[in-house]
Amino acid sequence: MRSMIFAAVATLALAAAAHAAPPTVTASTTATKAGTTMTSKTTVKGAKPRTAVSLACSGQADAKSLHGKDRKTFMSSCKKAGK
Repeated sequence: MRSMIFAAVATLALAAAAHAAPPTVTASTTATKAGTTMTSKTTVKGAKPRTAVSLACSGQADAKSLHGKDRKTFMSSCKKAGK
């Protein structure tokens, strides 16, 4: 009887572990430009780290409080100018 209970508990524990979500990878990127340091964390699996130009442009867009289409347009032109 005890062995059956132990087997049932072990089966449930292994099944729960098998259905657990895979761990996400956290990458941290730091860039320095114009005397400021910015840090960006990415939690998407397989995401590439952001470039220094991208981080600097994002910081400028944040300072200007740009959102949506305006931010996308600004980021595109800023990254082209930074190359």
